[in-house]
Amino acid sequence: MTEQTFSELGLPEPLLQAVSDLGYEAPSAIQAAAIPPAMEGRDLVGLSETGSGKTAAFGIAGLTRVDPENRDVQMLVVCPTRELAVQVCGEIQRLAAKLHGLKTATIYGGAPIDRQIRALKHGAQVVVGTPGRLIDLVKRNALDLSRVQTAVLDEADRMLDMGFAEDMESILKLLPEEHQTLFFSATMNRS
Repeated sequence: MTEQTFSELGLPEPLLQAVSDLGYEAPSAIQAAAIPPAMEGRDLVGLSETGSGKTAAFGIAGLTRVDPENRDVQMLVVCPTRELAVQVCGEIQRLAAKLHGLKTATIYGGAPIDRQIRALKHGAQVVVGTPGRLIDLVKRNALDLSRVQTAVLDEADRMLDMGFAEDMESILKLLPEEHQTLFFSATMNRS
């Protein structure tokens, strides 16, 4: 069996170039399975062990649906911890390196909120954050989620274990009715 390539997944040229620049030679199993249906706008649950390429899977798929010319928040990634939010945002920035005009914002508690508000005011098409701070910024009218096309719940089961069920539900209710939801986890029970 021959290995699939990223170009066979139908990625746009700027993403293919970024993936190549990052040294990714072939999609991992989770990337090959998740990227095509996610690019079509389908909801999905991605279960794969840590280090298998889940962030790149949802990052690449989500970025194919973002319009860098539109300054609205179009992709939202919700993470259980600030460390994961920073890591995920860094990976998305590397994947988006060739998407000129695309901006990201990392939103989490324990950091100056005014800087995060400024980043949002300058227009960020991709927002990665923790539940509590995301809700705080929505309540302050600094974050508008009404045009999000793709919502990713990264380590969704950990967020539930950490008591974020209500926050996650509140965030999902703020999204437009027509949006894509991607759940990714390394530890979720497969049953």
